[in-house]
Amino acid sequence: MTPALYGTWAALIPPVVAIVLALITKEVYSALFLGIVIGALLYSGGNPIGAIEHFFNILHEEVSGNLGILIFLIILGTIVALMIRAGGSKAYGDWASRSIKSKSGALIATGLLGIVLGVDDYFNNLTVGNVMRPVTDTHKISRAKLAYMCDAVAAPVCIMMPISSWAAAVSGIIDGYDGFTLFVQAIPYNFYAILTLIMVFLTAALNINFGPMKKHEDNAAKGDIYTTPERPYENVAEMKFNPNGKVIDLVLPVIILIVGCVLGLIYTGEFFGGEVSLQEAFANCDAPRGLSMGSFVSLIIIMIYFLIRKAFSFNEMMECLPNGFKLMVPATLILTFAWTISGVTGSLGAAPFVAGVVESFGAGLQNFLPAVIFIIACLLAFATGSSWGTFGILIPIVTEVFPPVNGLPSPILMMAIGACLGGAVMGDHCSPISDTTIMASTGAQCHHINHVATQMPYAVVVAAVCFASYILAAFLPNVIIALPIAIILMVGTLLIIGYLNGSLGKKKANV
Repeated sequence: MTPALYGTWAALIPPVVAIVLALITKEVYSALFLGIVIGALLYSGGNPIGAIEHFFNILHEEVSGNLGILIFLIILGTIVALMIRAGGSKAYGDWASRSIKSKSGALIATGLLGIVLGVDDYFNNLTVGNVMRPVTDTHKISRAKLAYMCDAVAAPVCIMMPISSWAAAVSGIIDGYDGFTLFVQAIPYNFYAILTLIMVFLTAALNINFGPMKKHEDNAAKGDIYTTPERPYENVAEMKFNPNGKVIDLVLPVIILIVGCVLGLIYTGEFFGGEVSLQEAFANCDAPRGLSMGSFVSLIIIMIYFLIRKAFSFNEMMECLPNGFKLMVPATLILTFAWTISGVTGSLGAAPFVAGVVESFGAGLQNFLPAVIFIIACLLAFATGSSWGTFGILIPIVTEVFPPVNGLPSPILMMAIGACLGGAVMGDHCSPISDTTIMASTGAQCHHINHVATQMPYAVVVAAVCFASYILAAFLPNVIIALPIAIILMVGTLLIIGYLNGSLGKKKANV
């Protein structure tokens, strides 16, 4: 069945309604549900019976397709509960509080861990938040700032990491070229990813905070790391723990989990059959299945390790299983709704509608097209909550708009692909219905709407610099010139913001 409104602007009504309601009410569950209902009614032409049937068809399809991610979330929650119960998190927090002497040091350490775990953004967001949370709490860093550090590092690193699930996804949808080679060549033009990492570490080093984040950080300095009344994870740290826990009880399980997930990803890419390279294995991997398989094997090994260590009894270990599931209930519920509204949006023809908008800019505006593509990617990812879905829609169009020059990809094509990928990440950062944004909130144990509201001004500032940089780069199509200009603009913008809101002045005065 093709709905009457298929491929029209109406396809974006459901996510826009959900996003607006979530930001206004600060309650994401009902906002997402209402967006799904509106989308189902639009699809069925107002027929309530048809809408209910479409709702459950999409729900079944999306949950079945993403079951591996839900399993991974639950297993990760269980591993976190085990580490807390064994005393690993407390021991690591105590060690870090002695070793990391400043707030800036804690934030920079968080960002560096995110870079190290750059193979997959789901795994990155959840692991970094859970590992660094005791450290940031010790240094009175707000949960909103921790969630930002997790989210702002995870996707930008993954989208520039040649060996990652993101590189594999992008390479697989580029036709007419060597997808991996073109992906690598476009990395220097991915201004949003590069400038976001610069913002992360510069704001951490100089303690620059602005927008709603400044209020959260000012309150955290006074002892309130939540700021708002919504504190869904406030009592998690009160779980029992072994007072004799060691730092190794956190570090070793994390290492086991990293190795297990990487092996799971390349296993699903048939690497161990001996017929494909490591890069091909990542390109062919099934991320949901690989992460769930790898994390399951890791969980078994971690449980055996804790029993050998006598960190707790077998019965106490079994108590961690439901506790781990409880940790991930908010994330699984929001993700299920987010996937469903994305499916409903797709069934209304969001992809062909956006494709038509992009193609209409193809003639006569090529120098401005990278900047236009960046903005369209931002808006589409914001509305759908999917960066992968965004570049999956736009990249095939981009490669058609910019044909090869003498059989080679033109610089403007690489710039346009970088703009597409960066815009997809930016919109994903701002969207309340983005799965990775939800996971960053979960890993940092931050109220989801607080994370969205505090991260958005940071993402918008980077996006504004990127937009200007793409216009300049189109007229100076040499990355050796364009990228330094973009970096200078970003650093200058941050310094101006820091001086205007008093962040840099306070830091200097305190010294």
